[in-house]
Amino acid sequence: MQNKSKYTAFIKAEAQRLGFMSCGISKAGFLEEEAPRLERWLKDERQGSMGYMADYFDKRLDPTLLVEDSKSVVSLLLNYYPEQTQNPDSYKISKYAYGKDYHSVIKKKTKKLLRSIRNEIGDVSGRAFVDFAPVMEKAWAAKSGLGWMGKNANLITQRVGSFYFIAELIIDLELEYDHITTDHCGTCTACIDACPTQAIVAPYIVDGSKCISYYTIELKEALPQEMKGKFDDWAFGCDVCQDVCPWNSFSKPHQEPLFQSYPELLSFSRKDWDEITADTFDKVFTNSPLKRVKLEGLKRNINFLK
Repeated sequence: MQNKSKYTAFIKAEAQRLGFMSCGISKAGFLEEEAPRLERWLKDERQGSMGYMADYFDKRLDPTLLVEDSKSVVSLLLNYYPEQTQNPDSYKISKYAYGKDYHSVIKKKTKKLLRSIRNEIGDVSGRAFVDFAPVMEKAWAAKSGLGWMGKNANLITQRVGSFYFIAELIIDLELEYDHITTDHCGTCTACIDACPTQAIVAPYIVDGSKCISYYTIELKEALPQEMKGKFDDWAFGCDVCQDVCPWNSFSKPHQEPLFQSYPELLSFSRKDWDEITADTFDKVFTNSPLKRVKLEGLKRNINFLK
C-alpha cells in the first residue's frame, strides 16, 4: 500500500513536470457502461465512413487486451488553447491545428513519462496511446476523475473547459485510483443549440457522420450538397460546440512551445487561402495537422464554402 501511494505520487508529479495539465489514474478493466453505448452508436451508423471505429471492438473496451497484465490506465491532459485566434476575415481552422501535429508531441511526452517510471520504479511494462489506437480516451479520462463527458461528447472540466488533448499510458503496475467526478452540464443546451449541422442528436450523443469535423477531415469523397451553406466557414475541423460551452470561459493559453501557432495561419485572409500554392502549403505548414487532408482536401473544403 505504501508503494502504491509513493508510485502514484511520483507519476502525477512527473506528469506535471513534463508539462501535462492533469493526470488521473483508473483501474484497467472492461468498460461495462461504455460497451452498450458504443454498440448502439455503431448500430445507428453514427460513424459514417469511419469504418475503423467498428474495428477491434473488444480491445477498444478492454485495455488488458492491448497491454498484457495491465493494471492501471494513466490518463493525461495537455492544453492546446491558443493565446491568439485567427484573422476574422478568414476561413476557420480548428484551434487544435494552429501549431505542430499533436500526435508526435504528446507521444514523446508520454514515452518520457514511461521511461521516468521505469527509471524510478523498475521493470514496468506499458504502452503509450495517443488517438490512433483503439482506446476510448475520453471514457478513461472521465473514469480517472479528470472531467465529465459533456452533452457535446467532449471531456469537460470545471477548471479549464475542454480545449486539451488526451493521452493514455497503460501499465502493468497497481496504483491508487481516482474517482469519477460529477456532471456539471446541468440544464445547459448551448452546444446542442449552436451546432451548425445538428450533429448533437441528443444530449451526450454526437452523430459523427453529421459533424463538420467529419466532413472536412474524415470524409474523402465529395461533400454532400445538402450541407452547402451549413459549415459556418469552417475549412478544417469545427470548434462551435466548445466555443459556446460556458466552461470554456475558463480556458487559459497553453505553455507548450511546440503548439505555438503558425503565424501565417493566424494572419491569412480568405484571399491568402484561395491563392495558396502547393509549395507555400508544404513550406509553411510543416508537421501541421492540416497535412492530414493535404492541400487538395483543404481546397475542396474552401471551394465548398464559397
